[in-house]
Amino acid sequence: MRVGLVGYGSAGRGIHAPLLREAGLEVALVATASPERAAAAAQEVPGARVVPDLDAVLAAGDGPGGVELVVLASPTGVHEEQVLACVAAGRPVLVDKPLAVDAEGAARCVRAARAAGVPLTVFQNRRWDDEQRALAAVLAAGELGDVLRLERRWERWRPVPKDRWRENAPPSEGGGVLLDLQSHLVDSAVQLLGPVESVYAEVSAVTTAAEDTTFLALRHAEGARSHLSAVSAAGAPGPRTRVLGTRGSYVVVPFEGEVSGFAGVLDDAPGSTGWVVRGEERTPVPTPPGGHADLYRAAAAAVRGDGPWPVDPADAVAVLAVLDAARTSAAQGRVVPVEVPDLAP
Repeated sequence: MRVGLVGYGSAGRGIHAPLLREAGLEVALVATASPERAAAAAQEVPGARVVPDLDAVLAAGDGPGGVELVVLASPTGVHEEQVLACVAAGRPVLVDKPLAVDAEGAARCVRAARAAGVPLTVFQNRRWDDEQRALAAVLAAGELGDVLRLERRWERWRPVPKDRWRENAPPSEGGGVLLDLQSHLVDSAVQLLGPVESVYAEVSAVTTAAEDTTFLALRHAEGARSHLSAVSAAGAPGPRTRVLGTRGSYVVVPFEGEVSGFAGVLDDAPGSTGWVVRGEERTPVPTPPGGHADLYRAAAAAVRGDGPWPVDPADAVAVLAVLDAARTSAAQGRVVPVEVPDLAP
């Protein structure tokens, strides 16, 4: 499976390229306009041809020397125009989340892809997190009873922000943690608890030009609630995940090396991810097999016609509709209903 990787920054170089290799796909072309990143790609992706932009990737076609799948690891602000270019060229495309800067832009991408019959999927890799898969198994087994509230945090101690486009660009160009981290948090909540009816949000910018402190309270259509926090300057991050149910709770404390004030209290046991807790009773939850590279394995199978695409792009539109409502809620200080754009042509 020959892939054209567009963008070789922190996402393309640090996330997509390693996962593509792990999944057994060939990165045949790397597109970057940066001489420094082009040199890094030439060294780190043996056999790949480095080209300046997406146009060069699409011009290569899908035959010998071309690619069968385009992966967009570019800044969020250009996702919509690049997806539409891939669709116009008839090339299957996987785009890093979020699909666009707002729900209407994402809807335009989905409508165009459907009308042209071009496969489109979105890199929601956090669906393949150990904790997401472990929690899904716990809920499917009914171990928690009826879910009352899902709490999930993406909190880290970064008082001096990184100097990159995510921190420096305005929200209209894709900057800020609302579009970046909350895209993952909202998607994971929807996957577990279903569609969102309304949202209350608090959003602010403390250390960066775009928002770096966000809290979303979601009401799901079936009645459960989600409380989602993404904070860049949290000196004492809270527990990563806590789900409260009528028959027990699911708790995950550690998260990707961040030091939580709860460290040592419910650290994962070997071979487990999180705990089912009922008062003094604590039961470790086995880690299911799998990982993020499974997303790319599924995408490769879909290109070959051997299975469904890993993420329905309509899901990405729904997530952005929640984030659009959250931005309105924060500005107006009220609960805002979520309105998902119509995806009919």
